[in-house]
Amino acid sequence: MSLTHFDTKGDAHMVDVSDKEFTSRVAVAEGHITMAPQTYEIISQGKAKKGDVLNVARLAGIMGAKQTATLIPLCHPLPITKVAVELTLDPDLPGVRIEATVKTTGQTGVEMEALTAASTAALTVYDMAKAVDKAMQIGGIRVVLKDGGKSGRYEA
Repeated sequence: MSLTHFDTKGDAHMVDVSDKEFTSRVAVAEGHITMAPQTYEIISQGKAKKGDVLNVARLAGIMGAKQTATLIPLCHPLPITKVAVELTLDPDLPGVRIEATVKTTGQTGVEMEALTAASTAALTVYDMAKAVDKAMQIGGIRVVLKDGGKSGRYEA
């Protein structure tokens, strides 16, 4: 198996998907952001000075998925049919768990869009709470489900 984003000369290129079949595709990515207990309390009680952290981060994640082809040089622009971003407060971290689901009917998968959505949501939580906690950490960004296309189903 070889890396598909390199041609026979080793140069980076966008993969030609024109001969691939249109299929329903879905990808789910997850991640989390950990923070100080005081920051967790501020977010969970809705007392952040910039507003509703989780709703703003959800919208940012959706917007991030739609901008993936602009941000990642070799990604194809895709007709995204669904983006859902769920942010769940987790006192055990303490912090926020993030799950992003992206769907399309197309010729290539949406793993990068799901990863971008989860990452953008986590970055937005950081941005909205950095005034009180610069030590927050983003982690665990990964694809947990991919389905559709020639390679079939992957579950972490």
